[in-house]
Amino acid sequence: MSNPIRTLAAPLLAIALQAGPTAQAAQPATPATPAEAAAAATVDGNHVVTHDGVRLYYKDWGPKDGPVVTFSHGWPLNSDSWESQMLFLASQGYRVVAHDRRGHGRSSQPWNGNDMDHYADDLAAVIEALELDDITAVGFSTGGGEVARYIGRHGTGRVKKAVLVSAVPPMMLRTADNPGGVPLEVFDGLRKASLENRAQLYRDLASGPFYGYNRPGSEPSQGLIDSWWAQGMQAGHKNTYDSIAAFSASDFRGDLAKFDVPTLVIHGDDDQIVPLDSSGKASAAQVEGARLIVYPGAPHGLTDTHKERFNQDLLAFLEE
Repeated sequence: MSNPIRTLAAPLLAIALQAGPTAQAAQPATPATPAEAAAAATVDGNHVVTHDGVRLYYKDWGPKDGPVVTFSHGWPLNSDSWESQMLFLASQGYRVVAHDRRGHGRSSQPWNGNDMDHYADDLAAVIEALELDDITAVGFSTGGGEVARYIGRHGTGRVKKAVLVSAVPPMMLRTADNPGGVPLEVFDGLRKASLENRAQLYRDLASGPFYGYNRPGSEPSQGLIDSWWAQGMQAGHKNTYDSIAAFSASDFRGDLAKFDVPTLVIHGDDDQIVPLDSSGKASAAQVEGARLIVYPGAPHGLTDTHKERFNQDLLAFLEE
């Protein structure tokens, strides 16, 4: 090496050696527990940023000093699916908060972490970052699993009530110890249809069994169908594909065993997506003191098709 190059290289090498440990030491430590991960979340505008850098879009409506209700949405939708309930409760003086699940809506689309533990920890991140307390946690379909797993992983220190609506717990998938579940072939069919043409799959679900529009005498709403489809297509392809396993194969029985707050379970008896007997009835039977309300003839998407009754039942439970 020539003298000029050696003269230049020596101080650069010294700087690199000195900076190396410093730069390494500056790397944030991986949170050791779900609670530590949630506490590391920050707020950036209308997003909560999780410890692993996922940006969760959220809505925070109503008076900031009002009783808090959080809403967790279903697959493959986003927080817009709760707008009827949020507008109604905010007008009644409640603070209502809903976020788009990771991979859905206006949130980040991470390649990994599309599972129920991450969903629950993201809900915890929203709750911690916004400093929410005495919450009534409401979850629809997959969101019901998110609420259950949140309580299983984070407890009820910030939760005073829970509501499961058309929700997937205790467990959707048929297994040896869950013989009343849905066969694996059904979910494999969803995955296959998602890969082949998810736009058509979403159109078929929204115009068919989700709202019960495949039943004789039904009156389909093209607006609801279009809204459902648009929300689904806004979500990431990989995220929604992975989420099929998250909502179908997750076992929430251990999570439900940790429920120690008043719990309301609402389900339709014509739910073609998440059958009543193996979900709503089973969850209500497992959670001590839970109240089950069954809507005769109601489909999976009863928060829209039966929103007037649902809103009143939800309000009554909140006011108890």
